[in-house]
Amino acid sequence: MAQVLVPVEFDPAGTGVRKTTLEALTAARALGEPAAVVLGAPGAAAGVRDILAEYGAGTVYVAESPDLEDYLVAPKAEVLARLVAEKSPAAVVIPSSPEGKEIAGRLAIKTGSGFLTDVTEIAGDGTATQVAFAGSTVVHARVTVGTPIYTLRGNSVTPEPAPAAAVEETVPVAVSDAAKATRVTDRVVEQKSSRPELTEASIVVSGGRGVASAENFSLIQALADSLRAAVGASRAAVDSGFYPHTFQVGQTGKTVSPQLYIAVGISGAIQHRAGMQTSKTIVAINKDPEAPIFELADFGVVGDLNTVVPAATQQITAAAS
Repeated sequence: MAQVLVPVEFDPAGTGVRKTTLEALTAARALGEPAAVVLGAPGAAAGVRDILAEYGAGTVYVAESPDLEDYLVAPKAEVLARLVAEKSPAAVVIPSSPEGKEIAGRLAIKTGSGFLTDVTEIAGDGTATQVAFAGSTVVHARVTVGTPIYTLRGNSVTPEPAPAAAVEETVPVAVSDAAKATRVTDRVVEQKSSRPELTEASIVVSGGRGVASAENFSLIQALADSLRAAVGASRAAVDSGFYPHTFQVGQTGKTVSPQLYIAVGISGAIQHRAGMQTSKTIVAINKDPEAPIFELADFGVVGDLNTVVPAATQQITAAAS
């Protein structure tokens, strides 16, 4: 069975892999045997082999060098391109993060291959599904030139364990001078709250324009904390200064697909729906019974969020105690 290369994305602390990597390993099984590729500083692979084995990596290619950490993505793309030329994989599946997309684009040029970005599903024949125009159009496409390269949209595939051998193989790292044109001079790890990461949370509570103020977003936070959920926001809310832009859910923000998504004071514009419509269960709270969000919701509450949300938070907290 041909291999499918999956570059590993590390969490911000560098001690584990992001959920997006496990999603990519799961999606890659449709095309062949997943093979994880560790591109990082010396010692990067040591702490992640077991989790990669658990999620189906038959082989773990280990490319470790300071050059892969001290510069931007060009060195990683070079190493990956040489690995593609040497191993002739069936495909390459890369998490669709900003770095992942840049690596994929560079890799496509270096290998003369076709490239499909932000796919949500990959079939056994290589046909990929993409959602376009804020979810209003579904596209099915297939790469016809070179080694198919895909970037997989986060939260579009549920990670599923499939234990494999994860045999390690060292990959030599040789980086050209051209790839060292931009050096990383500093890294700052963002301070995280006790809430789960937005794109990886199983429950998300999002607030919209209807929350009315930054101060009132405390209602959203309290409900989220009672559920041990992540907090999100619509574009209207972040543009109004109610909550930071890094928590925006939607076409121009982050894509989430939790088990439970609670939309509070969100009208349900198509731009927002594009970032959360694949959630397993959607609950909407809005005082406007004609709000478009109710067309998408599995459960809806028509009412004033200033009354409904505190009452729900109180009941959830009491039930948990």
